[in-house]
Amino acid sequence: MEQAYGAGKAGGVFDPVSFIQQPQPILRFVSWIFSLVVFGCIANEGYMNRPEEEEEFCIFNSNQNACNYGVAIGSLAFLICLGFLALDAYFPQISGVKDRKKVVLADISISAVWAFLWFVGFCFLANQWQVTNPDDNLLNEGADAARAAITFSFFSIFTWAGQAFLAFQRYKLGASSSLFSQNYTDPNEEAAAHSEGMEYTGYTEDTEEPGSVHPNYDGSTGYQGHEY
Repeated sequence: MEQAYGAGKAGGVFDPVSFIQQPQPILRFVSWIFSLVVFGCIANEGYMNRPEEEEEFCIFNSNQNACNYGVAIGSLAFLICLGFLALDAYFPQISGVKDRKKVVLADISISAVWAFLWFVGFCFLANQWQVTNPDDNLLNEGADAARAAITFSFFSIFTWAGQAFLAFQRYKLGASSSLFSQNYTDPNEEAAAHSEGMEYTGYTEDTEEPGSVHPNYDGSTGYQGHEY
């Protein structure tokens, strides 16, 4: 399970069952559903028109910016979740240390930013719905969709904050393990080196030729020090 999530070496076999059981992919999928609900509710039922008018207006206090904001963050969050799900699945195949760091740091920053944007969206939509004039919507059309958009905007704050927290935990883990280790070796390169008969050592070997005598060796008890 650890390797499928990306803490192991690159080149591991992808296990979809283990992958979908990991906390981060679960949160991404939940966030994906929430963003779809917010985007769908506002796009489908967030606009209406008065009987005497043909032009549609936003159900949130006739404030077009409220609907535009909800649709924008919902649709972008939908795409971002899909992108990071793909990166989570591909992460074990990334052999470069710098590339792994970039992915995790991007995950932390984007998730944190989107948690903040959802907080702003929740406050904005809730405020505009609270001050909406009931006379503008006598039939109370789209009220359930508006409440659903507000509710799932609120839930999204925590799912994206959770993603940021798990990404930060992943970064801390990588700082003390092989995930970001400077000694990380691409298994493909290592296999190719061994096939060519190359050997890797962690220390510098003695370069003296076999049979040579050390200048300070007395031939009996060991090395003799210089006299000062």
